[in-house]
Amino acid sequence: MLFDRRRLLAAAPTALAFSGLARHAAAQAAGEETYVNDIVGYGPLVRDPNRLLDLPEGFTYQVISQSGDTMDDGLFVPGQPDGMGCFDLGDGRVALVRNHELKGSSALHRNLGPGGFHQERIGLLDPAKGYDTYKDGRPLPGGTTTLVYDLEARRTVSQHLSLAGTSTNCCGGHTPWGSWLSCEETEQTPADSDVSRPHGFIFEVPARASGLVDPVPLKAMGRFDHEAVCIDPRTGVAYLTEDKNDGLFYRFIPTTPGRLADGGRLQAMAFKGQPGADTRNQDARAWAVGDWREVVWIDLEDVESPNADLRMRGHAAGAALVARGEGIFWGDGELYMTATSGGPLRRGQILRYVPSPVEGQRGEARRPGRLQLFVESADEKTLNMGDNITIAPWGHLVVCEDNYSTDTRNHLKGVTPEGEVYVIGRNVFAGNSEFAGAVFSPDGEVLFVNIMYPGITLAIRGPWTSVRR
Repeated sequence: MLFDRRRLLAAAPTALAFSGLARHAAAQAAGEETYVNDIVGYGPLVRDPNRLLDLPEGFTYQVISQSGDTMDDGLFVPGQPDGMGCFDLGDGRVALVRNHELKGSSALHRNLGPGGFHQERIGLLDPAKGYDTYKDGRPLPGGTTTLVYDLEARRTVSQHLSLAGTSTNCCGGHTPWGSWLSCEETEQTPADSDVSRPHGFIFEVPARASGLVDPVPLKAMGRFDHEAVCIDPRTGVAYLTEDKNDGLFYRFIPTTPGRLADGGRLQAMAFKGQPGADTRNQDARAWAVGDWREVVWIDLEDVESPNADLRMRGHAAGAALVARGEGIFWGDGELYMTATSGGPLRRGQILRYVPSPVEGQRGEARRPGRLQLFVESADEKTLNMGDNITIAPWGHLVVCEDNYSTDTRNHLKGVTPEGEVYVIGRNVFAGNSEFAGAVFSPDGEVLFVNIMYPGITLAIRGPWTSVRR
């Protein structure tokens, strides 16, 4: 199915609704999907006649980019759009920097890259401007694209490839100084695949770059299955998630705040007085929703990890386990992150971290940061493997579900400050692909989000501030 990205599509009425309490979920299925506890949110979803995205009444979406479109540099918009940042360019324009989660080890993903399915345009991409190539000299398909969008005119102004030759660019995060940190969720090496260099690093992409950026791996931030990163604008400290079921939660204290390439110190989180703690609640309940734990941070050595064992060494030194840490986003003096397979049902948790008043400084041991189990899914209809996450201008979380069930559709979920979960949108396109990269425009009027398959970027508008709390 193809969509005209300049056409604004509105939905039609239907009678399907959802809202539930994360802590006391009570959900049931009837027909396609029916939910109870309809106490927060925007009301029933309406059926999209185009069978792409169901939204509440009064909301509309616009397809602003699609995989396979020709960009201004002559290359194709790659497939698998994932994490995304939004940056104010002034004059009513924003830059969306998008990851494309294309694995260097996948023949299919190679064909979904910017060169085209038959590599017919790969000659437009200078291999020297990418981080890595296959052994035949062609650039790896992963990286980022930058899309410039005019909010008032409601049109895509330009698109171009901005980072090339990387692999499995999953999520990342924006910086306070106007760049996107693109994270490789892989640890592949030339020894185990057809690549030429080790992978598993973070790359910085300035939002205003008009072409390909110099692909410099930020090696001091560690080599592991990176998922996402957020930065405390007050301190410059970066917090990083790892998409492994036995993953860790990391902190990077930069040598020079605002200049990550200058290096710094990488640490892993542990519970104070509980070395090797398990936050996952998968096989045994270690804590309950609403519980807080004081934390300490463990220095890590050999962070470039040539043996891909950083998390194992960190856990052996006392770091706490996190169940597939994925999306992370900085809020008002705190951050929220998803643990996609956490909880007894392995359907997800949301954790909240409040840093120490002296985070990363002398005296932190006396005034430690604290981690809370904020939400834990008790039913897949409430929260089903939340992945990317953002914070809305009115303080609610927006969570992208990443579940490829044939029975339960992926949704965009909202979460109130009290932990109540409600539905914002439902993917009804064939394949039930994940939502990814949700992020608001600077004025809070537009929610941009990707659907990984068929590879589209959407601009969603509606009465956002009318949410029932």
